[in-house]
Amino acid sequence: MKIQCSTSNLADAVLKVQKAVAVKSSIPTLEGINIIAKDNSLELKGYDLELGITTVIPAEVEQSGEIVLNAKLLSEIARHLPDENTNITVSEKLATTITSGQAYFSIEGLSSEEYPEMPRLNESFYVEIESNKLKKMLQQTIFAISDDDSKPAHMGSLFEIADGKLNIVSVDGYRFALSTENISSDVNNKFIVPGKTLNEIIKLLSDDEQIVKISAGERHIIFNINQYSVVSRLLQGNFLDYKSAIPQQSITTAKVKTNDLINAFERTSLIITDKFKSPVSCIFSENEIKFSCTTTVGTSTDQISAEIEGERIEIGFNSRYVLDALRNTSTDEIRLELNGTLSPMKITPVNSDNFIFLVLPVRLRSEV
Repeated sequence: MKIQCSTSNLADAVLKVQKAVAVKSSIPTLEGINIIAKDNSLELKGYDLELGITTVIPAEVEQSGEIVLNAKLLSEIARHLPDENTNITVSEKLATTITSGQAYFSIEGLSSEEYPEMPRLNESFYVEIESNKLKKMLQQTIFAISDDDSKPAHMGSLFEIADGKLNIVSVDGYRFALSTENISSDVNNKFIVPGKTLNEIIKLLSDDEQIVKISAGERHIIFNINQYSVVSRLLQGNFLDYKSAIPQQSITTAKVKTNDLINAFERTSLIITDKFKSPVSCIFSENEIKFSCTTTVGTSTDQISAEIEGERIEIGFNSRYVLDALRNTSTDEIRLELNGTLSPMKITPVNSDNFIFLVLPVRLRSEV
């Protein structure tokens, strides 16, 4: 194999494909990136048997071929190369030389014959959505994915396509997040995508309207994003019946400016540390919300204006869980719905149903 390509293209591709490479494996090739040179292009693959990322960059291919190079070493080399172009040459015995300007590296490669095949789908089902919309939906839900492996299905997000809408749902036992967008699809389907996969998907998504294609099979899913293709296994198991978990009534509602609420929670929770934890008490009454918190460090209080209807209510929250939701609302004003001190707080936009967040309350000491 003998090729020349752009150093910046190579470094960027290696950096992103490396995210799907196994850090440590009993199969040596899984710790590497599979590089294939043909047809004036260079294809790079990373695959750890659960997540795979591939991309293609332009290259001048003098001699086609295929090699597996250690991903960590290749990444370090690629990002330190000095010249705008890089030359890669592979001998019949897999000895690989990488040159750029005056920089020269000689490393040993592995045969690609041992590199596993990535899953292929017949694409009997797919949907398309703009990149910026999918990115916003993932940002609004990924924070609520569970890290508890006793409920594997909740370690990912539910994708539900129905009635021309895409719903993405995450839940971790303390928080619930639902984001909804309209899509052009008359097919119904649902599947659970691992949180690890979605973390990498977000990094690849742009803030423009470029179309992302999502193809799903029974056990795997493929996201086609710009020049990248991401394949992932799907999680199996029963996901929460989320529609029955969303409260349908409330005794107290509040309309409040999002930044005001974020700032109040941030200020009040300044005396909370990893060592000294305590819930933030919120009193909803007379068109204002009062906040207070007490730890062994001290006491903090604050209050903000809000349009409140219904009964006076005092309720406690883990401030981090509330802030995770509020920081991902993407709206200037939100609506809060409460149905007692032990029911979750519902957070929605004021004039739409694009997202629903639920945050479970924490018992205050006076309630114990």
